Amino acid sequence: MDMPSVEEEALKIIQARPEGVLQSELWKLLNIDSRKCSRVVKKLNDADLIDRVEYREEGLKTYLLKARQQAVDPSLLMAGDELIPCVGCDLDCTVEQCPVLLDWMYELAISEVNE
Repeated sequence: MDMPSVEEEALKIIQARPEGVLQSELWKLLNIDSRKCSRVVKKLNDADLIDRVEYREEGLKTYLLKARQQAVDPSLLMAGDELIPCVGCDLDCTVEQCPVLLDWMYELAISEVNE
């Protein structure tokens, strides 16, 4: 989805808070007025990127905004024809020092250069 920067920034803020963010806080974080924030939230909600749930705080109604889980693009787990080795790995290693992962990353770099 091609979004203007305000929508992108709003989505990043919402995604960064798994517990959700109140719409009444979001417009302050974005440094925009509440009407513009409502339009931004509507676009994100219409695009099925967020859920908007009614929320009452001290008698005032607002909305709790939570990011929807997006499906992972399976191609991101591939280097050429090779699946990332971590998917089925049960080794107790550190990512920075895993020779199997480093080999896979090397293959990924080669496949990108060859494309």
